[in-house]
Amino acid sequence: MSFPFVTLKTISNHQDLIIDLQSSELALQGTLKIPGDKSISHRALILGAITQGETIIEGLLLGEDPRSTAACFRGMGAEISPLNSDRITIKGVGLANLQEPIDVLDAGNSGTTMRLMLGLLASHRGRFFCITGDNSLRSRPMSRVVEPLQKMGAKIWGRNNNSLAPLAIQGHNLTPIHYHSPIASAQVKSCLLLAGLMTEGKTTVTEPALSRDHSERMLQSFGATLEIDPSTHSVTITGGTPLTGQKVVVPGDISSAAFWLVAGSIVPQSELVIENVGINPTRTGILEALAMMEADITIENQRVVTGEPVADLRVKQSSLKACVIEGEIIPRLIDEIPILTVAAVFAQGTTIIKDAAELRFKESNRLTAIASQLNRMGAKITELPDGLEIVGGTLLIGHELDSYTDHRIAMSLAIAALMAKGLTTIHRAQVVAVSYPKFVTTLQHLIK
Repeated sequence: MSFPFVTLKTISNHQDLIIDLQSSELALQGTLKIPGDKSISHRALILGAITQGETIIEGLLLGEDPRSTAACFRGMGAEISPLNSDRITIKGVGLANLQEPIDVLDAGNSGTTMRLMLGLLASHRGRFFCITGDNSLRSRPMSRVVEPLQKMGAKIWGRNNNSLAPLAIQGHNLTPIHYHSPIASAQVKSCLLLAGLMTEGKTTVTEPALSRDHSERMLQSFGATLEIDPSTHSVTITGGTPLTGQKVVVPGDISSAAFWLVAGSIVPQSELVIENVGINPTRTGILEALAMMEADITIENQRVVTGEPVADLRVKQSSLKACVIEGEIIPRLIDEIPILTVAAVFAQGTTIIKDAAELRFKESNRLTAIASQLNRMGAKITELPDGLEIVGGTLLIGHELDSYTDHRIAMSLAIAALMAKGLTTIHRAQVVAVSYPKFVTTLQHLIK
């Protein structure tokens, strides 16, 4: 039986992912483990760096984004072991004891690193910090965290009316506030909770819908004092409580699992088991959306690991149906919308995705990126102001595509290419290392 030839080819300073579908006889079979959850990895590194004592992290994502976080905190005095295995040791500096760095902090491509750090740095009285990132990150809006921090008294300067990096921060005594966020954003919420961690009094964040709650869970496990009101989507932190080093076991990232859940659903005769996936209810929108599309997914071996619910996910190929994805589910699957768009291309009927304008401000404008590239392959996708309209059932043809230097776009296009006739080339595919360094080798191993 013939099957796709999948390889990375280095050209100049970038890599192209080439998928050459020589036969329609293709299946994905096997059991796999996915990289550690990126959101939890960031937060474990950040909190470990400001605790008293030692923090041990097992299962840390060894991608480029967590490496950026680790490098920033090393530059401010935390002792973090090399990220060359998934067991990391941190000796923290203690609360409010980050050192003034001798150089500019570089967040790389990581918006999480930059936005969460701003809350910490703004509350380090008397110290000066400057943070930047790569070309993509320097174009992403930071006003969503800068503005509420300024309401707390933060002193932050940057380009475009203090909304774009590089950003300069003068640490200052902050004042607690009750911030009503206009968007459900875990990054905004986490930034303000970290600012409140070192601010006398109670800082409260209220969201219009529930965003992922990894920060709340981890802050509590490290000893912070939090009050959570699920009925109003509010969380309050009381400042000044020291944190104590912990052991953190990072589950597999459901955002990474999403690529295999969709691949297993659309590629004929496929069956995959994805082990040790975090199924935090603030992140399981992808499972709910695929259930609405009638995907064949079974949740097995459910358990709790260091405060986070975990399970194995079994997926089999099925006939997907179109649906409408909107409202409060969106914050719980915002990172998975590119790969859900791929699923919708192979579903019967027309799928509508709404309330997702946030995607225009990620590593790329993800609505434009995924629609334009899939349309090049023959899909029928129309951009909406806040989402997409996807007509399912179209035949895809291999094409030259671009990743937009966005890891989730690159991987979503790779899954789509498994169902396209002919040769597909995805330019600048090395960006998958941001969150899934072994994505290509895993794909090669699963093809049967």
